[in-house]
Amino acid sequence: MMTNKLTTDLQNLDAILTTVKQQGIDYLNNVEERSTASSGEVEIIRDLNVTGIGAIEALKQFNERFEPVMVASSGPRYWGFVTGGTTPAAIAGDWLASTYDQNTQSAKGNGDVSAIIELEAIQLLLSLFNLPKDYFGGFVTGATLSNFTCLAVARQWIGKQMGKDFAREGLSGKVNVLSATPHSSSIKSLSMLGLGSGNVIQVNVLPGNREALDVTDLERKIQALNDEPFILISSAGTVNTVDFDDFEAINHLKLKYNFWWHIDAAFGGFAACSPKYSHLVKGWENADSITVDCHKWLNVPYESAVFFVKEKHQLLQVATFQNSNAAYLGNPMENFSYLNFLPENSRRLKALPAWFTLTSYGKDGYQEIVESNVETALKFADFINENPNFELLAPVRLNTVCFSLTNDNLVTTFLDKLNASGKVFMTPTFYNGKKGIRAAFVNCRTKNEDVDLVTAIMSKILTEL
Repeated sequence: MMTNKLTTDLQNLDAILTTVKQQGIDYLNNVEERSTASSGEVEIIRDLNVTGIGAIEALKQFNERFEPVMVASSGPRYWGFVTGGTTPAAIAGDWLASTYDQNTQSAKGNGDVSAIIELEAIQLLLSLFNLPKDYFGGFVTGATLSNFTCLAVARQWIGKQMGKDFAREGLSGKVNVLSATPHSSSIKSLSMLGLGSGNVIQVNVLPGNREALDVTDLERKIQALNDEPFILISSAGTVNTVDFDDFEAINHLKLKYNFWWHIDAAFGGFAACSPKYSHLVKGWENADSITVDCHKWLNVPYESAVFFVKEKHQLLQVATFQNSNAAYLGNPMENFSYLNFLPENSRRLKALPAWFTLTSYGKDGYQEIVESNVETALKFADFINENPNFELLAPVRLNTVCFSLTNDNLVTTFLDKLNASGKVFMTPTFYNGKKGIRAAFVNCRTKNEDVDLVTAIMSKILTEL
């Protein structure tokens, strides 16, 4: 039996959603003015109201207690981490994903067939990245789950080389994993998969202020394995300096040695969208698996990333993820369901925001976003280079500026003051033995005027130190 509050809300759904829509519009139209720094504290309510207060009153409570501490993380000057914004089309798709509330698994049958949208969105992404159509893909919540999914299939592949079925029998023996600068999400995935976060065989990076792996050292490490199969985790855009491994050279090694090649291209893969920068990912189409994070440079709401795994590995993927206790599924290859290809058994229609934004803006739109963000990154780097109080810690290879103060004892104080201004947010880092600051440009709203505003604030803070 429905409560009176729920009955009333169902009858007034139009008014509720109209009110929320207007609040969303107001937020987005004024996001440039919203603070990037949170202020104030919220006391947590620990006991649930017995009768409830209804949606409109709940909205009022949200606006009084929580809304004031919401920061402009989707705004044009949130340069911390690698935080993308949201395109209008992506927001429309996200709202509809919530409204239709599909559990996206199947592409045919009498029930929910919304996986058709996901399968199409994957094809559109492959087209955007100029990747071949021999990849199978799907949506997960972020780069961590994408890396997890890809490396889980890699684990099953390793087992097959040893004559074992790790998914059924459990992991046995040491699995060799090679990498130079793996992202923390890959290390976390190795931990969750039982491969061991501390078992990575470290490959040297190239000399000369690089984070890319040294292919010569990689081959030495491979030869030391004496023909044992292994997993290689390579980078298409490291976090600090957006450095790229040499994929063509790695592909030559793949012709000589037996290994699973995974590329973490969480945001760097978007270099493929621009003829100016696509050379950075040349050869990546030969990898066994690729991670791309959509809630970064695709500018869709959070909890959106994709995995790409070569179709030739589908049986290994199904062996890893099949919902084997559900007898009604039948043959998972004949009765396709994402249920058997990735971790979640219940999943939102995460592909819809991506489908909307890809369809709305096309290849030209994303080329423009990528090139505009790189342009603003280079403009910001020019300011760093021209001001004797700052120094670049690494060349700007794409969209991230890694820098420090010439007096690095002042880095923490400077960054605290900068972020406290509420006009911009950047994150601290540590690179080549020095404290540093990272500014990542991945928001479609960011313009040159934002760089001018931020650099003016930075200059003013210098005078106060």
